[in-house]
Amino acid sequence: MKATGQTWPWRILLAVILIGMAAAIWGAAKTIDYEWRWYRVPQYFFYEAEDLKKAPFDSVVSAIEKKNTTTAVTLTSESGEKAVLEIDSDSLKVDAQDELFMGDTVGLTSHWKMGPLMTGMWTTIWISFISGVLGLIIGLATGLARISKNYTVSGLAIAYIEFIRGTPLLVQIFIAYFFVGTVFNLSRNVAGIGALALFAGAYVAEIVRAGIQSISRGQMEAARSLGMTVPQAMLDVILPQALKRILPPLSGQFISLIKDSSLVSVIAITDLTKSGREIITSTFATFEVWLVVAAMYLVITSVLSQLVFYMERRFAVSD
Repeated sequence: MKATGQTWPWRILLAVILIGMAAAIWGAAKTIDYEWRWYRVPQYFFYEAEDLKKAPFDSVVSAIEKKNTTTAVTLTSESGEKAVLEIDSDSLKVDAQDELFMGDTVGLTSHWKMGPLMTGMWTTIWISFISGVLGLIIGLATGLARISKNYTVSGLAIAYIEFIRGTPLLVQIFIAYFFVGTVFNLSRNVAGIGALALFAGAYVAEIVRAGIQSISRGQMEAARSLGMTVPQAMLDVILPQALKRILPPLSGQFISLIKDSSLVSVIAITDLTKSGREIITSTFATFEVWLVVAAMYLVITSVLSQLVFYMERRFAVSD
């Protein structure tokens, strides 16, 4: 109770600051000579798609059976061939015994589909996930190679890390797609994921190296004195301890990877950023779409942050 009593003034101050920031943003938005079109945005999350049902051949409407919300229309050709079309009841455009030609519209069915914002968000998620997993594997292997006593192995690891960290990700994506992708006939998805994975792997390698070297040398010596080999000691003793220490920087790297994945839009991968650009070209709702795209990235990264916080709490219990 005492701690709560001491912190409530700071809670009030935080609330006042946040309200002030919101009021400032609202006031700035009001001063802009811009017509806000928020009503155009929801349709790009989910929309009701309509599929026309057409006669597959010249036929006669031999039966119409109405159900709850749908209607089954039976079409019969002169040769006796039959086809049953399920359509929405309120879209029925024919009557019994009507003669139809192939391609005539009988009705339509409607169903909900993901809009470009949701499909783009899903593309961003799976590209980031695959790139993150591959980057973690590459980074772990490179981090171990980085601390290897073999000069060739450590030299190759250093060269890879310095090259990747010393060049922009956008340039690496262009090289992966236009050069490597052309030589090996790679799709844009493979090239984009490969570039992101290699980029993340270089940073993960340095995080892993720092985590391993932060563990006392006595841990390795103790494990070796118990008869463990170096790989066994690394897997069973060193890496589990290092993982707890590198979890926060790893999460930060993967959060950055999610945001960096927006760059794959330059090679025509329809991720969340590219979907936003395409929507803007058709609606001219520039501010609304970019604000929504930013909020969707924030949702993805926030979920990842909460997952990492949960893992940190679980690891803390085992200490």
